[in-house]
Amino acid sequence: MTQSDAPANAPTATPAHTKSHTYVLVHGAWHGGWCWEAVAQILRSNGHRVFTPTLSGLGERSNLLSPQIDLQVFIQDVVDVLEQHDLSDVILVGHSFGGISIAGAADRVPQRIRQLVFLDAVVLSNGETAFSRLAPEIAAARRQLALETSNGLTIPVPPASAFGVFEPDQVALLERYCTPHPLKTFDDPIALTGPVGGALPKVYIQCVDPVYAPLQSSRDFVKAQKDWAWDEIATGHDAMVSAPEALAEKLMAFV
Repeated sequence: MTQSDAPANAPTATPAHTKSHTYVLVHGAWHGGWCWEAVAQILRSNGHRVFTPTLSGLGERSNLLSPQIDLQVFIQDVVDVLEQHDLSDVILVGHSFGGISIAGAADRVPQRIRQLVFLDAVVLSNGETAFSRLAPEIAAARRQLALETSNGLTIPVPPASAFGVFEPDQVALLERYCTPHPLKTFDDPIALTGPVGGALPKVYIQCVDPVYAPLQSSRDFVKAQKDWAWDEIATGHDAMVSAPEALAEKLMAFV
């Protein structure tokens, strides 16, 4: 952790490898549960229980794509995993856009969650949208791409390099499995009854090599809070793909 970058009075995480935990790992835009496979294998090999849901309209659930898929659908997808498996004491991890999904789920069923982990994630307060956290020119470009490629239904998949992924095998993985992302979820405001994450323990892990610039507004928001822990991982934005071992170690420590 870079102390100068951490929020004042931020809590620190306590390593705990001796107890089995339940992890729910939520992917970001364009991805699916598939992107967590390597991390999930490591966690399971250490005795942990792991769920890697794919959100509606993406990955192997891309057949469900429709104009009706909004942010509330994504949040309900996560809540459904927690409720239908009757999970409790969960370490809920959200990568990138998945930060919005886990924040919404935590607002609805906080009693099921032990720890929130925002991995290089979007962080929204009540009433904000994903586009409101992006630079106006980025939001405008994505809307235009959606209009040109799908009549406004989806945002096409960016190149792997946009996610900080450069190794040929990893690039091939993203090119094979990433799918266009429902545009409406970027425009849909989140509805929260209180501050992001409420009273739950929260940690933000920034990917710093290279830094994913579109998330700067979310990082600035987190650094202004006093009840968030902060950590960094020396890899690109898709840490679960480019550095699964290092990420798994961090996830097993932040409990």
